[in-house]
Amino acid sequence: MTKEMKQQIRKMIPDDNVIYSLAELFKMFGDPTRAKILKCLQIKDLYVGELSEILEMSISAVSHQLRVLRSAKLVKGTKEGKEVKYSLDDDHVTKILEYGLTHVNED
Repeated sequence: MTKEMKQQIRKMIPDDNVIYSLAELFKMFGDPTRAKILKCLQIKDLYVGELSEILEMSISAVSHQLRVLRSAKLVKGTKEGKEVKYSLDDDHVTKILEYGLTHVNED
């Protein structure tokens, strides 16, 4: 490989801050509980109690994971009366889940 080619490739790599943010995003998908929550929310917007029942986990454990996912801008909450209904933040999250599942299900 030529020196010029190496320099071209180096220029195409995002700066360290962007790479760090990307790595942090993928860490969110590295936890099985968070992955299950995201998959549930891909299917249907849900309340914490509903997620807790579906996943057979405590409300506090689900709430903690939802806080983590909210801070990563992967889920959002909408106040409905006294409760908050959670959903995926945008279509990018759905695409990441779909591509990831397609990849792990390949033969």
